Amino acid sequence: MAEQTQQQQSADAELVVSKKKTNKIFPIVLAVIVIVGLFFGIRAIIWNKHHTETDDAQLEGNVSPVIPRVSGYVTALRVADNQVVKKGDTLLVLDQKDLLSKIEQAQAALDNANANLDVIKANVNSSRQSVASFRSNTLAVQAQIQAARIRARRAAQDFDRYANLIKDHSITQQQYDQAEADKETAAAQLQVVQNQRGQASSQTESSVLQTRATTEQIKVAQAQVKQRQADLDFANLQLSYTAILAPESGTVSKRNVQQGQFVTAGQALFSLVLSDEIWVVGNFKETQLEKMRTGQDADIDVDAFPDDKFKGTVQSISGATGARFALLPPDNSTGNFVKVVQRIPVKIVLDKNDAHNKNIGFLRAGMNVTVTVNFDNK
Repeated sequence: MAEQTQQQQSADAELVVSKKKTNKIFPIVLAVIVIVGLFFGIRAIIWNKHHTETDDAQLEGNVSPVIPRVSGYVTALRVADNQVVKKGDTLLVLDQKDLLSKIEQAQAALDNANANLDVIKANVNSSRQSVASFRSNTLAVQAQIQAARIRARRAAQDFDRYANLIKDHSITQQQYDQAEADKETAAAQLQVVQNQRGQASSQTESSVLQTRATTEQIKVAQAQVKQRQADLDFANLQLSYTAILAPESGTVSKRNVQQGQFVTAGQALFSLVLSDEIWVVGNFKETQLEKMRTGQDADIDVDAFPDDKFKGTVQSISGATGARFALLPPDNSTGNFVKVVQRIPVKIVLDKNDAHNKNIGFLRAGMNVTVTVNFDNK
């Protein structure tokens, strides 16, 4: 019994000593925790004054859809999924038979229009020759009229003299009758050639009008030739569209076409992810943009390459929030207003010359990244 009491007293003494030791350690641990907390808290506050960060960011790139300009069956498909192509490479070829037939038709129509133009030009030359001939005839008739007038005047004068002589019986009646007949004949000849002049003038005027009309037909024929030439050029242009070329260098993605398939103009066949540029779009909260400016440096952590830190520069800040480009943008005037912190897209270009960006060629559009912008370097 005495031994138990002694053991109990010894245990109580040890418990008292242990509590005293605990009471001395606790303030020390608490002080260490407070100091560490203050250190990291102050550090975070200072860091947040000079930096801002978001993990709502992705890599972006130029994606060009490959769309045919003409319809037809695919006769040759020369690319596969994820194949790297260069600018100007042939991606696929469409059937050309229908377009070749249209080219032949357009060529035949052009030849016909040229032949028609040649015929009209020949008619114009013939009409001009006719005009020249009629004008020459008119001049000849005018000369004949002049001669007929002289003869008529002379015959009239002779008849007047013979009329005076017949009164004195100086000439015979036969001579008088002959003078009268000559007068009438000369007058009739003058009338005939005057009528011929009218006909010649009418023919000349008609030929001139016909020449003018034929000349106008040349303009119409020339316009038809231009139209037929345009049709031929368009048919050749359509034929050139049957070979679809790569607009830029890049990687073929999401191929939706097979050889032998009929495709229509405007149908998206596949996409070409261009390899000329990759950038980052960071969706920062509107409360993070107070100190953000273009030209500031940015550190980019790509989830696919956790050991690499890429360098970039803020190139531009979007002119509107991302919600403004949604299919149904929010309208606060409806009365159901709930204040939500909006996000602003910020474009950040990668520094391709940075030695740390060794894996920049392996980056792909759509990868998740974390962006940290430094406010102090601008």
